Amino acid sequence: MTDAVDRSALRQFLLGLAQGMNASAESVDRIRDTMTEVADAYGGDDTDFVVLPTIILVETGDDEESRVAIRSATNASFRFDQIAALYELIARARAGEVPPLDGIRRLNEIGAMRPRLGWVTRTFGHAVLTTGLALLLTPTWQGAIVAFVLGAGIGLLKLVRSPTLQLVLPIAAAFVCATAVFLLAEVIEIGDPIRLLIAPLVTFLPGGVLTTATVELAAGQMISGASRLVYGFVQLALLAFGILAAGTVIGVESRSYEPLAASAFLPWWVALIGILVFALGNYLHFSAPASTFRWVLLALIAAYSGQWAGSVLLGATMGGFIGAVAMTLVVFWIASLRHGAPAQITFLPAFWLLVPGAAGLVGLTEAVATDSGLADFLAALVSVMSIALGVLIGTALYRVVHHRAEEIVQFVVPPPTVVAEAPRGVWDRLLPWRRR
Repeated sequence: MTDAVDRSALRQFLLGLAQGMNASAESVDRIRDTMTEVADAYGGDDTDFVVLPTIILVETGDDEESRVAIRSATNASFRFDQIAALYELIARARAGEVPPLDGIRRLNEIGAMRPRLGWVTRTFGHAVLTTGLALLLTPTWQGAIVAFVLGAGIGLLKLVRSPTLQLVLPIAAAFVCATAVFLLAEVIEIGDPIRLLIAPLVTFLPGGVLTTATVELAAGQMISGASRLVYGFVQLALLAFGILAAGTVIGVESRSYEPLAASAFLPWWVALIGILVFALGNYLHFSAPASTFRWVLLALIAAYSGQWAGSVLLGATMGGFIGAVAMTLVVFWIASLRHGAPAQITFLPAFWLLVPGAAGLVGLTEAVATDSGLADFLAALVSVMSIALGVLIGTALYRVVHHRAEEIVQFVVPPPTVVAEAPRGVWDRLLPWRRR
């Protein structure tokens, strides 16, 4: 490492980058790979990392000169405009173009960024996002209207930045939404009430968490993957508890947790409008940069097309797998373009469109409330696995095509640094006591 680079500043800069990528819902294996590239750009060949969802360690130096910096990862979650700014900084850091101290200041600016769009627009965006997903899950006009109203209310509540509220908000939102939907289901033909509930609750669903957990497990990151998996299922259980509590309070029967037939489903082409509306809602609610809308829409089209084609040809389970492969290849291709979008901005909406978390919530709720829901829940687990494997295979295919076989991982244990002894003279060899 060159003398011009302050090791302490570099450690803090690397910690900040890793913490920001954690807030962007990035997997720990990709965070570690990125940190390694950044450290190499600054000549940090003696740098090592430990990255977990809640803790990050960075070590620089060798033997007695080594120093370790530690950071507890926060529960912060970046908007799309913050993710775009972070990955722009990462691109510069990979080339060693930003001094570590300047990078730290830029990270603090990104963390304090105000949304590009106002609260009214972002609330409306959440309602639009909810409506688009409702058109895909329960294609009735009545269901879309109900989803829009509920989505606007949830979007308004999510603007309140309170750690305490964030803990209870998912349960409260599930309870309120379930109460409204169950009461309306008897008088309005909204289709499947449980699936309609998914739309306003979509941004609470741990679909991305469960899929990232499975990817990390498959990549050998057992601690991170297992902890994320447990965390994701706890989130699903809390949401299901809110739905079941609402059903208990208003006294619904078990059949209310099962699909209701609708007399007039919308035409097939409404799904295409739903994708467009869903992309627009993500753009508005997460205050995404203006240039990223077309890329988000392209990733959504790739995910939906792959899922539809796979479902028709190979079945519903393989549909998620094909959709994930297609989406992953498109997402990484977009990220590689000069004026593309960071992978996380296009990944997250596509995850929600594939709806692994939604399937899990439906299965878990029906498993508790009905006699036939356990099979649906097990099918949801298979769906999560298929989507995660699709992401893994898509990532592998992209790396093989784009990077070839640039590196082969080998087991290497570096020896400790040995201080060379000064050569001994003639008298040292002849008189042993002089060696002491």
